[in-house]
Amino acid sequence: MFFHEPELQYEVTVENPDPHFAKLLQQAIGGQEGEMRVALQYMFQAWALPEEYEAFRNLLMETATEELGHIEMLASAVTKNLRGSPRQMDEDVEETAATAAAMTGQNPRQFLSAGQSAMPVDSNGVPFTGGYVAASGNLAGDLYANVMAEATGRTLATRLYEYTDDPGMKDMLSYLIARDTMHQNQWLEAIEALDDPVPVPASFPQEEENQEFNYTFMSTRREQQPDPGAPWTQGDSPDSKGEFSYLPEQPGDGEVVAPEPDPNTYNDPNESNDPTQGQ
Repeated sequence: MFFHEPELQYEVTVENPDPHFAKLLQQAIGGQEGEMRVALQYMFQAWALPEEYEAFRNLLMETATEELGHIEMLASAVTKNLRGSPRQMDEDVEETAATAAAMTGQNPRQFLSAGQSAMPVDSNGVPFTGGYVAASGNLAGDLYANVMAEATGRTLATRLYEYTDDPGMKDMLSYLIARDTMHQNQWLEAIEALDDPVPVPASFPQEEENQEFNYTFMSTRREQQPDPGAPWTQGDSPDSKGEFSYLPEQPGDGEVVAPEPDPNTYNDPNESNDPTQGQ
């Protein structure tokens, strides 16, 4: 259940409207690194958790709802950058979205389809897709995915921060960057709160996996290379359940030969592919 308050989570001001920056901000809404992704990701992760994980479910839902507020903030920023922008265009030019896009650098669909408003798309105008959402049903795996999502989101926000000179936009992005810092840390802390999270899924019996290769770094180079002596080729593994080793080549075995297809698939390019021939 959600409740709505008619105020932004954090104030959004635009001193120098910039339709091109509005286009870039769309990435933070509907892009792969955007707020729509994390809001839905955290919700679907929360909805998959059973009763004994109530504390984690609450953590996920609190953060997901906060991310909805970030979408609202960014949508407001996009609209303010679009609608207040100066345009030296006569009425005929205003009717031509291609010219408007060329003169302002804005996404023409923001003008044509949304009437100078934000859209659930990325900076190229590609609609948001649920394919960005990682919600496996395994809490440990999902928490690791959340760290990655916040890391890429924070990277995007810092790039947007460096791109703009508008004080209001810098202030809003500074807030969003700070929240990404918190969210990265809270997901890492949540992972630590799990009893034995790795390897994911930790519930799979490791004796069932191939013991020869489960902690072996495998080189795929044509010519054999010496062990680089890296932390991932020797020493104890982070999960404390194995010891890293190095294999200078892939095991290699078997031939790549496809079985004969069913004649009814008509894969054979020759004319004599009648499945009834010879009967």
